[in-house]
Parts: sequence; C-alpha cells; structure tokens
Amino acid sequence: VAHKKIGASKDDLLLILEPYIGNVIVGVECMHCWYWVSDWCAELGIDFILGHALYMKAIHGGKTKNDKVDSFKIATLLRGGNFPIAYDYPSEMRAARDLLRRRMKIVRHGAMLKGHVVNTNSQYNLPATELNLKNISARQKLREQYQDPIVQRNIDLDMALLDCYAKELAQVEWFIEKQAKSHNPVYLELLKTVPGIGKILSLTILYEIGDISRFESVQKFASYSRLVKCKAESAGKTYGTNGNKIGNAHLKWAFSEAAVLYLRGNDKARNYLNRLQKRMSKAKALSALAHKLGRCVYFMLKNKTVFDEQRFLKG
Repeated sequence: VAHKKIGASKDDLLLILEPYIGNVIVGVECMHCWYWVSDWCAELGIDFILGHALYMKAIHGGKTKNDKVDSFKIATLLRGGNFPIAYDYPSEMRAARDLLRRRMKIVRHGAMLKGHVVNTNSQYNLPATELNLKNISARQKLREQYQDPIVQRNIDLDMALLDCYAKELAQVEWFIEKQAKSHNPVYLELLKTVPGIGKILSLTILYEIGDISRFESVQKFASYSRLVKCKAESAGKTYGTNGNKIGNAHLKWAFSEAAVLYLRGNDKARNYLNRLQKRMSKAKALSALAHKLGRCVYFMLKNKTVFDEQRFLKG
C-alpha cells in the first residue's frame, strides 16, 4: 500500500500512518532506537510489536541488503505471520534497566584495572599483593609500592579511576535500589530471601525479567535465561546444540553467580552439590544448581512466595 523512506520523527511517521490508524500494526526490529516508536504508538493507541533481531535472519539472506530492502522484508514477515516477536519492555522501567546494565560495564572495567595491578607485579617480579582493592586504605597503599616513578604513575592512574568508580557506583546502586522499591518492591523482597542473592543480583534479576507473567512456563523462562541447552535435531538425530546465545546473558550471569554464592558457608547446599557430582562433572553440577535456582525464582515470583531451602534441596 505504501513503501516510502521517511525521517526519524513523530510527525513524519504520523503523516504516513494516519490514513491507516485502526487497521495497521507497527513492527520494528529490536535495535537501540525503538524506545521512542513504542512510546509514541502507546500514546496514539497504535498496535506495536518488537521484532527479535537474532531471529530475523530472513532479512539478511538476499543478495542486496539496505534499509529499503530490509523494511519491505520486515513488512512481508509481519503480514505473513512469521514476524519473530520480542518483549516490549515496560517504558517506566527501561531507564533503570539501562542504568543497571551500564553499572555492570563499569564494574567489569574496574576488574580490568585491578587485573592490571596484578600484571604489573608480575612484570617486575614482585610478590602478589594480598590487598583488597575494594577498600580505600588498600588503594592508598598501592600509591607507594613502586620505586620507579613512571610505573608508580601508571598504578596511580588505576587507583584514581577505582576511587572514582567506588564513589559513583555506590550512589548509582543506592539510586537503582530506590527505583526498584517503587517499580516492584514485592519482587525485590522475595528475591532477597534466597541465600546468595543480594542487592545487585536481586536488582539484576528483577529488571531483566520485568514481569514474570510474560513467561508461559518455567521451561520458557529457563530457556530465556540460558539455563538449558537447545538441541539441534533432524530426522530423529541430534547433531549438537543450537541457539545457545539466544536469550538473556544478564540472567545467565546472575543465576550462575547466585549458584556459587549459595554454596558459600552452606553445608547443606554443598552436600547437595556433592550428590550431583556423583552423576556429572563439577561444572555441569554448578550449571544444574543454577538451573534449579532459576526454576525456583520463577515459581517464587509467580506465586509470591519466599524461598524454602528445605523444599529446594529436597525437590
């Protein structure tokens, strides 16, 4: 009916859609710039669906690829019922989720800075430092460790960045937790009842899930969280796995971390892990524990119940 290039503005979009409002669906590929389109469609009561970028392989298979070709293929997928739908994350929680993900990147960069200190010690054949660089006093001690002023300046740069990160991240974490208490305080408190899930993991799980009711079953939730492997089968034969990177990497990390922290100082949990290791390797046993925690969290949030360790280790 219409195939036209327009500017990325609400006015241009309204101009082309206005004759068809009430009989049109707006489908957008999941990239970084879909937020405003989703919110605009919600304001005008226009149906909006988000396309899963990794599943949209049909638009990449042609000889020629450009915006004009892609838009036509996306429209054809939508019209034919083959449009792979992704989750249209609630607008009121998007900014907090993005801030939490930004925090994660900064924390990882801080870990790289700490690793640089270890590498510098190895370069100059110095004994490994036992200082915990999370502490201000430990970072101050490293400012006087090296005799060479140039090497020391290199380390001072790391310590200055770590000082800044420690100050800013503490404020960011407090701010995100405050937002979570207004967005979904029930989820937050339920998640904190699980041993091993503290403030950061509970915030990560809360914001990466959004609304637990969007998952029809625990199997779909486990698949989305990358807690199970997907089989590739044809003609009754299995030939490996497929789609392992489709899902939420943040939830995969959160449940893997929770499984390790759950074992800390927990004899009952370690005994359970030892029983698993009689049937599988340690790595697979930890993965199984993470999967079990994921399933447990699903039913906790679904039924609004607190963590029951006796039932968890028994079931």
